[in-house]
Amino acid sequence: MNYTNLRLFDFLKQDINTSGRKLKLAKREGNGWKEYSKEEIIVVVDNLSKALLHKGLKKGDKVAIMSGNRPEWNFVDFACNQLGIALVPLYPTLSAQDLSYIMNDSEAKFIFVSNKELTEKAEKAIQQNELSVEVITLDAVDDYANILDLIAIGEFINLDLKPYNDAVTPDDLLTLIYTSGTTGRPKGVCLTHKNLTSNVQASTHLLQEHITKSLSFLPLCHIFERMVVYLYISNGVQVYYAESLDNIVADINEVKPQVFTTVPRVMEKVYDKVIEKGNALTGVKKTLFFWAVDLAFQYKEPAHNSIWYNFKLAIARKLIFSKWQQALGGNIELIISGGAALQERLARIFWAAGIKVLEGYGLTETSPVIAVNSWNEKDVKFGTVGRVLHNLDVKIAADGEVLVKGPSITVGYYKNDNATKECIDKEGYFYTGDIGELTADGFLKITDRKKEIFKTAGGKYIAPQIMENKLMESTFIAQVMIIGDNQRFPSALIVPAYEVLEKYAQYKDLKYESREDLIKAELVLKKYNQEIEIANSEFGQWEKVKKFVLLEKEWTIENGELTPKLSLKRKIIAQHCDDLIKAIYAE
Repeated sequence: MNYTNLRLFDFLKQDINTSGRKLKLAKREGNGWKEYSKEEIIVVVDNLSKALLHKGLKKGDKVAIMSGNRPEWNFVDFACNQLGIALVPLYPTLSAQDLSYIMNDSEAKFIFVSNKELTEKAEKAIQQNELSVEVITLDAVDDYANILDLIAIGEFINLDLKPYNDAVTPDDLLTLIYTSGTTGRPKGVCLTHKNLTSNVQASTHLLQEHITKSLSFLPLCHIFERMVVYLYISNGVQVYYAESLDNIVADINEVKPQVFTTVPRVMEKVYDKVIEKGNALTGVKKTLFFWAVDLAFQYKEPAHNSIWYNFKLAIARKLIFSKWQQALGGNIELIISGGAALQERLARIFWAAGIKVLEGYGLTETSPVIAVNSWNEKDVKFGTVGRVLHNLDVKIAADGEVLVKGPSITVGYYKNDNATKECIDKEGYFYTGDIGELTADGFLKITDRKKEIFKTAGGKYIAPQIMENKLMESTFIAQVMIIGDNQRFPSALIVPAYEVLEKYAQYKDLKYESREDLIKAELVLKKYNQEIEIANSEFGQWEKVKKFVLLEKEWTIENGELTPKLSLKRKIIAQHCDDLIKAIYAE
């Protein structure tokens, strides 16, 4: 199959070899799962396309969608992209201000929303901007048209969609994704059919032929999950959409997926829960558990582990790690991690447990994968984000910035030529804003965000992400941000892992009235000082965290402190903690 000539909807409608796998999209319904076969999906998509045409939409228009993950998300996406209509995905957690801005800037004609709460949110943005946008709901909401109404309209329209399909080219706009970023107003990233199909093609090697079932819970409105779902669909892998993160354990155990995607924060929480259970064990069971964990931390790339190590690991897998696999449904083989840097020790321990974590790297502007580690034991290197995809050209600029060129790179930012020129040079290289290096054997290593690196007053450079990842290895730390730009030394703002801290306080018989009391207790401050000293041992004298502050409240998307993919909005957090930061450096 020549991917250069494909449009996104060809993954669904063309007869592509899927190695005998049978595509399904599924969602929880009642006590079971509502499943759609490939044939049923195509019928629904076509009827929806006919209804959109009937409503007056045409090639070049925009349609927005604000919903959690469900098959209807895909129906709307394919119904639009096979007509040359660009989809504008909106995070359900968007602030009212950002939602209003995007609705106005994108010029969307329709918006699909999942439920009553989001309908009200969208309606408010529409009225504030006096927009002419029709609202269609996915769930039944009084006084609003529903997606089932559109599908029913389409069923009665006798129309050949082939001319509309044929009019769509690989270079046509597929989607307009607004990146919240960590600073400034959202920018609309323009991605074409070719951008996505080329990225899918270059990532197909990640799915072994026996992989047939996946679970999806990361937001489809983020390009990472969306592209991976396209990868599943193009290869006939079944996609089961988790109802919510609250129900994720039950969903995993019901679906028993072989693969899912995640972000490092979720991996950290899974690991912390496992360690918590290990700490609750006693006697020989506890000794065996932590023997296995210590052994797993020593895991090297498969080719470099000795025969004696592998013998011990086989015992650990049978006695301990088999239970980890059972906790993830029993069939899990691959976990694809993206969106942020993964702690190297987590990659090692999960591989040791027989669960291959494939860490990758990319941006919305790159559709998104630039590099990724593979399940192939010769194609993985811990501490890196994997090999660069075969159809991309990566080079490292003089200042260490990673530059990338190829068919999956954005054509630019919507109605923002200046931003486009700033990020894409005359040779077509996209400036990622990340600092990295290529190893001698061809793996890409990301060390920090260019804009996040800062200098201390002594002129020493600090790369906060590396230090934050090291501190996050402590089970007592839920979130952390390193500060110290133009100051004498770096410090840390720390959100404790309160579940762990409260159990520690109980164990130490520490009495307290509130979280505020707890984080001021001398015993607690001493404990966090010890945790920081452990992390500090890895860094040069100028990098060591000298002071820290413990915070009562977790940083959230709703408070504007995190992006939808859980990256720190450093300027906002610094503003919210301004008095605390001033106190740190006042002495």
